[in-house]
Amino acid sequence: MNREVSIGHMKSFFGTRWGIISVGAVIGVLAPVLQKLGNPGNMGVCVACFQRDIAGALGLHRAGVVQYLRPEIIGFVLGSLIAAYCFREFRPRAGSAPIVRFVLGAFAMIGALVFLGCPWRAMLRLSAGDGNAIVGLIGLIVGIWLGTRFLKAGYDLGRSNKTYASVGWLMPLIMLGLLALLFVFPQAKGEARSGVLFYSTKGPGAMHAPVAVSLIAAIAIGFLAQRSRFCTMGAIRDLVLFRIPHLFYGVLALAVFAFVMNLILGQFHPGFAKQPVAHTMHAWNFAGMVLAGLAFCLAGGCPGRQLFLAGEGDGDAAVFFLGMIVGAAFAHNFALASSPKGIGAHGVAAVIIGLLVCSFVGLTMRRKA
Repeated sequence: MNREVSIGHMKSFFGTRWGIISVGAVIGVLAPVLQKLGNPGNMGVCVACFQRDIAGALGLHRAGVVQYLRPEIIGFVLGSLIAAYCFREFRPRAGSAPIVRFVLGAFAMIGALVFLGCPWRAMLRLSAGDGNAIVGLIGLIVGIWLGTRFLKAGYDLGRSNKTYASVGWLMPLIMLGLLALLFVFPQAKGEARSGVLFYSTKGPGAMHAPVAVSLIAAIAIGFLAQRSRFCTMGAIRDLVLFRIPHLFYGVLALAVFAFVMNLILGQFHPGFAKQPVAHTMHAWNFAGMVLAGLAFCLAGGCPGRQLFLAGEGDGDAAVFFLGMIVGAAFAHNFALASSPKGIGAHGVAAVIIGLLVCSFVGLTMRRKA
């Protein structure tokens, strides 16, 4: 009886304003700490960049500076799985336009890699003084706003259906498999390959916090985010569509606490030029995040939220994740991704095509009244 009362109290707490603020605060504190412990600059946590690194570690692209099997992504899914089981919210479901979600995931990743960061990293870059993040965040807001226009016009991916428990377990099992690979094939000093895994020997991929610390921090974030429904895209969407600021309080808390932590840790460096893993081509910082924001809105969640949904049994969110992995491979194999030197050779064409494809999806997948 006491256990049920405590579960009820925790459920009600995370549904409050202070609950979502506390989750944003935890992410805002842990991300700069992970950076201090070894993760790349202004990238204590970046869901898109870390998925890109995993794609490289598995050999899906051969950009040698961004190859590392990031335990943070694994921890997000496992933390959400633990929370879902603890609170009886593990609900296997699938069947809501999976191919569309896969394509949206691929273009969301391409847009994020043109900007060089997911919405979480955009907030972290801003909190560390990177002025280029302002342009990216404006693009993200515009992209989500465009997505809400489609939602108002009747856009709908259809309903997910209850399915076998094994469907919901597949993504957590994949993550456990990746974690096993990380332990079975650790990087030898200075080596670019260990067994089946590829490792960066320089660049952002060679920068990482200790595996155990990253995994524990990510499990905690995944657990809390599953409870609170933390989502950067959802925060902006709800504010634009319904004037509901609940989720937005969490996003603001993330930015504020990350700013304070960066000041404390000496990681706040204001300016536009020479920011870590960033470029100053503002038009494409903006356009890349317009594409990412639109794809996130049409898919129903930012990349972090998609991982948390996958952890609680959502097979459609898992398909979106796989789309992002493939998008990362395309981005680096075909020179779509940006670098500190600027946008990739074919990045402009990829953003334009992505906007056209997402608009096609938004216009054609509408339920008539």
